[in-house]
Amino acid sequence: MGKLNLEYFLARRIASSTKGMRKNVMIRIATLSVTISVAVMIVSLAVILGFRKEITAKLTGFDAHIQIVHIDAYTSNETIPIDRDMPFLSQVRRIPGCVRMVPYAQKIGIPRGERALQGIMLKGVDSTYNWSFFQKNLVEGAVPDVRGERNKDILISRSLADLLEVSVGDPLEMLFIQDSRPRDRFRISGIYDTHFGELDQTVALTDLRNVQRLNGWDSTQITGYEVTVSDFSKLDQFTDSIYQAIMDNVPAEDHDPVRVVNLRERFPMIFDWLNAHNVNVGVIITIMLLVALFNMVAALLIILLERTSMIGILKTLGMDNRALQKMFVIRSSFVVLKGLLWGNIVGIGLCLLQHYTGWVTLNEEGYFLTTVPISMDWRWLLLLDGATFLVIVALMALPTMIISLILPEKTIRFE
Repeated sequence: MGKLNLEYFLARRIASSTKGMRKNVMIRIATLSVTISVAVMIVSLAVILGFRKEITAKLTGFDAHIQIVHIDAYTSNETIPIDRDMPFLSQVRRIPGCVRMVPYAQKIGIPRGERALQGIMLKGVDSTYNWSFFQKNLVEGAVPDVRGERNKDILISRSLADLLEVSVGDPLEMLFIQDSRPRDRFRISGIYDTHFGELDQTVALTDLRNVQRLNGWDSTQITGYEVTVSDFSKLDQFTDSIYQAIMDNVPAEDHDPVRVVNLRERFPMIFDWLNAHNVNVGVIITIMLLVALFNMVAALLIILLERTSMIGILKTLGMDNRALQKMFVIRSSFVVLKGLLWGNIVGIGLCLLQHYTGWVTLNEEGYFLTTVPISMDWRWLLLLDGATFLVIVALMALPTMIISLILPEKTIRFE
């Protein structure tokens, strides 16, 4: 312990003796390099995690995490119903992590405006549906009231309303293909805007009973169930658990076959795009670490060269190479810690500025968002800081090996 204290004491003395304006410019360059590298890494991770969180939240708002539908649901032009009272429902609800399970029905329709026709997916929901996503993105009016008697209210997007030149309270006539009821009329109760181009233009919501009526179904027939889970990172595991619950509780000869489809399977291209950004972050972090490491090595070598005579004297007094190396590694850690501190201040400051002001904007057609999203978490911040500190300080042991080449008799002779 005494030996470690001596090394720490000497490292502090070296640091305090190089604080003058005219000494060790490389120390300041190294500190600045670590600061910039850490700030860039924090901002990069916050942005990528923000993209993943915001886009996943929007997809979940439209389609939930998992859908249970007829096995031919995605291969047919028309919606194929399943029984609303499947025997596996209670078993699925008991799976740990199941937050919500609600029925829905869909019907392809074409709303007709004064100057345009636009094909959409009309989605019917009941009183168990969670409207929080659409209420958050509501820009005018209100969401349809599906709790009491059946009404003809419908919720459409801002982009669709602009295309059809309609507003809240206006009637909206819709045409339907391959149906005994070729047209129906709704009343626009609200308009939402999630800035998610394609889905905004193609999704409208109304009472579940309206869609059942349009499809010619009775109250026991639905398109499927939407399941929301508590932990998106375990989505694949939860999908397998639902599939197993269905296999254990639904004999094939008693009910229509169903399939379980999660969000990643529904939108593979979007999640592949998000995963591609993970590679970009990995490249950025690697480059930033290399830049910080290069400058730290340069600064440490300069410190070693300036302290050649001191190294020779300490060797003469009996200090071995390993102890001397540890002393200069400790000295380097002071620089890294200072750079980490300022890097966190700058990085977190920029992230907070973007989060609360949204001053950096995006083209929503290409990124599905209007501003750069930010997602901060103290856990990954601590992990990033800890990993950066350990990697740089550990690699500082390499340049200190030059100490073994310094001979006391030569350094003292020319002092």
